[in-house]
Amino acid sequence: MDEIVAALRGQQDELAGYVAGADDADLLRPSRCDGWTVADVLLHLAQTNEMAVAAVDGRLGAFMEDAATGLQPVGSIDEWAGALVDLQRSTATASRDRWIESAKAQADAFAAADPAARLTWVAGELAARSLATTRLTETWIHTVDVAEGFGEQPAPTDRLWHVARLAWRTVPYALTQAGIEASGPVTFELVAPDGSPWDFGTEGTPATVIRGTALELCTVAGQRADAADTGLTGEGPDAEAVLRLVRTFA
Repeated sequence: MDEIVAALRGQQDELAGYVAGADDADLLRPSRCDGWTVADVLLHLAQTNEMAVAAVDGRLGAFMEDAATGLQPVGSIDEWAGALVDLQRSTATASRDRWIESAKAQADAFAAADPAARLTWVAGELAARSLATTRLTETWIHTVDVAEGFGEQPAPTDRLWHVARLAWRTVPYALTQAGIEASGPVTFELVAPDGSPWDFGTEGTPATVIRGTALELCTVAGQRADAADTGLTGEGPDAEAVLRLVRTFA
């Protein structure tokens, strides 16, 4: 957990580097998220950071019920998240300041949590360590969303190891959700930002192998690119399905 929390704090610091001193005009720039400004992205992150703290504290249900006050019924968690941003949108700087406060609270909550503790989350129950990795992943995705709003592209870091591993571990779930029975083990053979190999699932003989850079794999898994538009390749019976369905979320 210490390693994941350190990576989470590092990712939050990277995002803060873009927004901590930004004024309203900069915070109202369009982000990479269609229809959302930089401030909207920060508000969404603040809301989900607060959800994570509530999950660690064992009060997610009450938190969600309270947060949903005033929301109309929606069909999916993505629609719910969008509606919550619309409901709670305030000034740009207020959204930024709320995110800064929530980011510290989130990292502190995970630092004090039992890594193996089972926590209730949006799509079910998972270990605190896994939820911390999920939050690191979302923070990385939205860091790039914000950076692109400022016309910049953040350099990838070794924090992506946690993102890539989460994507690999989520493959069975992603296939099952799509009604696909895996033909066998799936291996990722990735190139890290520093050029070294990152291999996931190398034990035994894999049925399917996915190859490429960690950055492209994580970008596709974060729903920010289609695999066909990257240099990712796959071999094996489930390659097409894995590249189409790989994700970093439930």
